[in-house]
Amino acid sequence: MGWEIKQYGVGDFVSFRPRSPVTLMTPEPTGGIYRKEGVAAFMKRFGYPDQAGRPDRFNFGGRYDCQRAPHSLTGLHMTLTGYNATTEKITDFDGGMALINATQEVAAFWSFKGMMAHWNRKHAQAAYIPSVFRTPPPEYSYGARILLCEQTDFLLFLKAFASGKVYYDPAVKVEQASSPTPKIKRRSQFRVAHANLTQLYRHHEIIQL
Repeated sequence: MGWEIKQYGVGDFVSFRPRSPVTLMTPEPTGGIYRKEGVAAFMKRFGYPDQAGRPDRFNFGGRYDCQRAPHSLTGLHMTLTGYNATTEKITDFDGGMALINATQEVAAFWSFKGMMAHWNRKHAQAAYIPSVFRTPPPEYSYGARILLCEQTDFLLFLKAFASGKVYYDPAVKVEQASSPTPKIKRRSQFRVAHANLTQLYRHHEIIQL
């Protein structure tokens, strides 16, 4: 019926305190080394050995936003081109978000056009439903306090991204890296703290079912 339904984990149905940030969307890069040369080449350049010591595994993770210095393990930092943070307007529709290294080489790029289509399709109307998880066996319960968000605008997303409130939080890994057929898992997450979620919409309300 035109609503995107998203759950978010909470500790209980009394305080409704979120356990983790909200994953807004997971679009793959549309440019840069990641796209042009492939994920394997990207991971050889910017991935790092698994920090938990798991053998023959490389990861690419961390938080990347427009307010942070380059990541200590990857050397990459996030930039935003074609957007004026003062006027809060797009100045170049061929711009976008880019992970770059110290020599300004683009490791991964997300175009405004692709991100805008993705955002407007999934977030025109969004309902955020609290959940409690337990195991074993894995089970979910869902709370009756629902956050309804409407009237989004991609410019609100860009404003939050430019200020560092929305950030890129990847979870890319390569297992059996030295084998002829390494296993690659892709996950490009754009996330926001639950407290900042309503800044991405012009109207929101909480309803009790």
